[in-house]
Amino acid sequence: MTRAVVTGANRGIGLALADHLRHAGHAVTGTARDGSADAVLDVTDPRSVAGFAAGLGGCAVDLLVCNAGIYADKRQGLDDGYPAPMWAEGFAVNVTGVFLTIQALLPNLRKAAAVGGGARIAVISSQMASQATAPGGSYIYRASKAAVLNLGRNLAADLAPEGIAVGIYHPGWVRTDMGGGGADIDADEAAAGLAARFAALTVETTGCFETWDGRAHPL
Repeated sequence: MTRAVVTGANRGIGLALADHLRHAGHAVTGTARDGSADAVLDVTDPRSVAGFAAGLGGCAVDLLVCNAGIYADKRQGLDDGYPAPMWAEGFAVNVTGVFLTIQALLPNLRKAAAVGGGARIAVISSQMASQATAPGGSYIYRASKAAVLNLGRNLAADLAPEGIAVGIYHPGWVRTDMGGGGADIDADEAAAGLAARFAALTVETTGCFETWDGRAHPL
């Protein structure tokens, strides 16, 4: 049995991922900032992140899934939308929060890597991070997801020598509160595909940017 931590696990893809990993036999700690998951974690609050890490009691974490994210700028207008506080919040959750969580849990990931099985970090980004496909709009979300893609690829380079692999993933267009009812797939299908990607991740493939169904995504 391996131990996994999934952030933003109170609904949508995060909840489906936590459930899928549990059913596969993993010990899972799901987090949410409002306390509606296994543990409270506000990824934007350094004290909350430190407290969550301390609460793990030094146990090994084999898989960290950085899923918590927001899409606050949907339907914002270019002429009068995208206020500065919205930019700050988007990057605080989608980028800084990912970094703070990974940084705080590095001792736990290193402990898992030290026993020989390696450790994995899965960063949930989006196809909207891609510079190759840039149709405009959603500037905050697109920019933050591009930033976290860059973050993940650089962490992959730094952590590979320690046996910690980092993968970055587009979860698909998923029928959730964020994705909307007209999306392509449901959360359970996305979770099953993502879990397969996490299982296949190694230091040899670290830094990959892949879709939920295993295709390489253009950067």
